[in-house]
Amino acid sequence: MDISGGEAAEAIARHHWKLFMELQINSQAVQVEADPAMPLLWVLRDLLNMTGTKFGCGVAACGACTVRVDGQAVRSCVMPVSMLAGKTIQTIEALGTPAKPHVLQQAWIAEQVPQCGYCQSGMLMAAAALLEKTPKPTDADIDAAMTNICRCGTYQRVRLAIKRAAGLGPGKPVKKLA
Repeated sequence: MDISGGEAAEAIARHHWKLFMELQINSQAVQVEADPAMPLLWVLRDLLNMTGTKFGCGVAACGACTVRVDGQAVRSCVMPVSMLAGKTIQTIEALGTPAKPHVLQQAWIAEQVPQCGYCQSGMLMAAAALLEKTPKPTDADIDAAMTNICRCGTYQRVRLAIKRAAGLGPGKPVKKLA
């Protein structure tokens, strides 16, 4: 068999298989059929039409695709869907709502964090994971957890918003909505 051209692609296509699985996304059981190696990002965006999670770099460097898996911040662009059976996944769509924003979303607005906004869903998900693990983070805790890249350079505002959400920041702490 000549593996330099079309025959190789045909051979791969013949052996390509999909996995039918149930995922727990935003407290709901969701059924998907996908290549087991497909990154969670593309399952969310392409198969489930959940476009709040953004594609940035595709190599887990920028963090635009950050979601939470079992409470931990995870770069969804490199997380194969086959690794997620039995795990709980939370995306930005479930962090808060316009009527009932999450305390971090309120702090983001109060500190005027977003500029272009592209990295914000990933930033918020990483910050939510941080505050769940460390409710009163220090600057060092924030620096260690917030490895997401912001093209606009709003890092100081992100730090202030996280502190505000934790009740540590300047000005009045954000009032948590019931």
